[in-house]
Amino acid sequence: DGTDSALGVETIPGNTARHKAMSKLSADHPPLLCLRWGSFLCLSAWAWVHLYWEGPYGILLWQDATYTLANRFGISWDEFVGSGANDGFIQAWMARIGWISLLGAILSVTVRQRSWLQMLVLISGSGLLAALSYAKYLASQQQLPMLVEHGGQILIPVILVLALTAGIRHRATVLVAKVAVVMVFAGHGLYALGWHWPTPANFFGMTSIILHVDSETARTILRIAGALDLLVCICLFVPSLRIVSAGYAAVWGLLTALARPVAGMSTDLNYWAADQFVHEAVLRAPHFMIPLYLLFLWRKSPSPDTLPTPTALPAMS
Repeated sequence: DGTDSALGVETIPGNTARHKAMSKLSADHPPLLCLRWGSFLCLSAWAWVHLYWEGPYGILLWQDATYTLANRFGISWDEFVGSGANDGFIQAWMARIGWISLLGAILSVTVRQRSWLQMLVLISGSGLLAALSYAKYLASQQQLPMLVEHGGQILIPVILVLALTAGIRHRATVLVAKVAVVMVFAGHGLYALGWHWPTPANFFGMTSIILHVDSETARTILRIAGALDLLVCICLFVPSLRIVSAGYAAVWGLLTALARPVAGMSTDLNYWAADQFVHEAVLRAPHFMIPLYLLFLWRKSPSPDTLPTPTALPAMS
């Protein structure tokens, strides 16, 4: 009859189910926030790049084939490149891409379930980031790690949309998140090891400046870090090691992102060079936010025995 004879109380039907649902909702909130803010920070930083500096699309846009295509639509050379007194077609579109990125950043923290138009804008943001990454890949003389390491930035809006539509714990959401982490750390690891592609000079520079070591010591440190990066990619798929791997990836992703402003900023420069280096850390937010999402997701959930006792009311006579 729903009466606890020992306590003399009658539990409310459905109270336990409601409590479990609220518990699950509370547990799902932190990982969803990681995806929201990771996407927001990444897209807002790229908006800064487009609006304050210039998007790295030069290798795609500044070529005869692009002008020929524009000319077919009646755009003259002066309109295409600008006259010096105003921006041309390409600069204008780069600015528009910046505003689209900013809109995507705002939607990252406001989008809700079944907000299909807003989700479409976020997916478009992923497409723009993919085009940007491809341009950087071509500019690097087609070095594969350059393309792969942007996987986290490209995929975080997609992961957010999957979390809202399929579910924060859905297999597809988690799988895409794991792929994103693997792409980031595989790209960094291959560069740090310098096996087939040369280690970027800024890797040596940041390591030497921050740790105050010579180039040979910096090389050794990078080799160790590169090996650990590749190890993380494997351990993420090992159930007994995935929590440790996600934790390491979150910490290391944050440290490598912060390395840009720490190594580059100086009080001797205008604005301490914050306008040149802070966004370099912010746009890499997915590198630590996606592993943090996985860490929250995989942490041990409280068992039913440890949940608070459902509210009870005195038994009715």
